[in-house]
Amino acid sequence: MKPESPALLRHYIGGEFVASAATFDNIAPVDGRLLSRVSEADRATVESAVAAARRALSGPWGKMSVQQRSAMLHKIADGIEARFDEFVAAEVADTGRPVHQARSLDIARAITNFRTFADLAACANSDAFEMPTADGAGALNYTVRKPLGVVGIISPWNLPLLLLTWKVAPALACGNAVIAKPSEESPTSATLLAEVICQAGVPAGVFNLVHGRGADSAGQFLTQSAGIDALTFTGESRTGSTIMKAVADGVKEVSFELGGKNAAVVFADADFDAAVAGVMRSSFTNSGQVCLCSERVYVHRSIYDKFVAAIKQKVQALRIGFPEEADVDMGPLISHGHRDKVLSYYRLAVEEGATVVAGGGVPVFGDARDEGAYVQPTVWTGLPDNARCNTEEIFGPVCHIASFDDEEEIIARVNDSKYGLACALWTTNLSRAHRVARRIHVGLVWVNTWYLRDLRTPFGGVKLSGLGREGGRYSLDFYSDVANICIKL
Repeated sequence: MKPESPALLRHYIGGEFVASAATFDNIAPVDGRLLSRVSEADRATVESAVAAARRALSGPWGKMSVQQRSAMLHKIADGIEARFDEFVAAEVADTGRPVHQARSLDIARAITNFRTFADLAACANSDAFEMPTADGAGALNYTVRKPLGVVGIISPWNLPLLLLTWKVAPALACGNAVIAKPSEESPTSATLLAEVICQAGVPAGVFNLVHGRGADSAGQFLTQSAGIDALTFTGESRTGSTIMKAVADGVKEVSFELGGKNAAVVFADADFDAAVAGVMRSSFTNSGQVCLCSERVYVHRSIYDKFVAAIKQKVQALRIGFPEEADVDMGPLISHGHRDKVLSYYRLAVEEGATVVAGGGVPVFGDARDEGAYVQPTVWTGLPDNARCNTEEIFGPVCHIASFDDEEEIIARVNDSKYGLACALWTTNLSRAHRVARRIHVGLVWVNTWYLRDLRTPFGGVKLSGLGREGGRYSLDFYSDVANICIKL
């Protein structure tokens, strides 16, 4: 029997699915097989999407009330929910993440993103101020929210649908038209989202999707387009810097959610078992491919040896397997290229003098997984804080554990980083939790938990970890122009 040809993933522009002459391969990280071929946008394709978006702003979409847009977002959420299993399969195929994670986190959160921002936009308030005037009649000042216009959205591969919808939902809720470019490593769920948006009846050109890579491809062409009014990006800090330079001449609105070299701090009074379980989650969830993961772990000297031994035991018990297996703990990295990067740090750590507590290499399975992009979850000790493996983001299933002695010392060491995204503190001392959390120079501090956040709260980093805040009203603020209207009474 002749094998079926791989599917072709197309762009979605102006309400139509269109292909490009140029394509690239989408490879499964689990076993290296070809999943699909993906259309690659050239500059003309991107500009056609920009033109479609600009037309949409002057069409029916631009005349919709916020309540009508909110209802449309709820229809999109319902559409994702109706095709839940298809979205799960798409995320698992592209990323290799365990099925149970895709079901409980990725797709569920994508649905929540649309519903949350639909309701937030519909309930958003504005300011109003009465002021006296010299003639005694007075004046009324009030604010209104207006769409920014056309928003370019570049999303990453680590949590593809979750992070794409985190940006698309508030952008649409605020009345913008968008052009989304998902990562070339994870294009499938974005294509399904375009189908759902089309079926929901969203007017043509409001949501556009272009596939491609970064340099000399869709990513670069999108950031350089004069028709883009704002751009939001999640990914590497170095790419964020490149984008900022590209949009500087146009003084465009930007929001960057970038890299991290996050710390976890375990104080002597912490609930020991909870801290061990928490650090396991924060270091190895999604094979360490979450910008919020803890790659630097600091443990009070009095419990350090016990903690390292406990982490070693649990890391060695992690089950690396096929995504569909119910008890699998960890899948592959996103690609062989990314695996090469992570393995280069595994070698560098040894060169820098690290003690390898667990892992440090590539697992051997004796089956199709040997063609995939797997690495062993890895734990190091013995490196100084200024070692490259302790200062550069690795983005893999790895952490370095070091000891500390007192509060002032650890605050200084955690803050001594060019990144500033997140930190997790483990302590049963409530006063210490409040005191230390306020002094950690990051955008988000967890206490006795990790990856827990109300979507109404701000999200973003400082230093090389990002620029701006999104989430709740902060997203509404970014994706809207707030104008003042003053009426003389």
